Amino acid sequence: MTRILVDADACPVKDEVYRVAERHGARVSIVSNSHFRVPLLPWVERVVVSDGFDAADDWIADAAGADCVVVTADILLADRCLKAGAVVLAPNGKPFTGASIGGAIATRAIMADLRAGGEQLGGPPPFGKADRSNFLQSLDAALVRPARQR
Repeated sequence: MTRILVDADACPVKDEVYRVAERHGARVSIVSNSHFRVPLLPWVERVVVSDGFDAADDWIADAAGADCVVVTADILLADRCLKAGAVVLAPNGKPFTGASIGGAIATRAIMADLRAGGEQLGGPPPFGKADRSNFLQSLDAALVRPARQR
């Protein structure tokens, strides 16, 4: 059974994860540093980790494997999960892949250097309906792919 691991602290698509997971019979782990309300369903697990730096990321990376889909906007966590064999999706539906993660990490580093140098940079565009739709399609596809391979 596929497991969806959600980096939940800033995830705008938790409700979408529940809907798609139910349709596909996947288990869901909502991982965060604080308590989140989650549906009281046998296939949904709330995991609250310590408030230590990267505690949620460490838990997710340790649990990730070939039978997992990880939902995160954290590029460094995405890299760790890809190396563990997981499928990784950003909340806007964009997949992180072995081919794209290097460029994403490099861009992250450049942006951090610019911010450290005092550059005033805008953040990402606001999360919209198209992002939510793209995520639903990407998660559905990620869960259908392993089922077809069996």
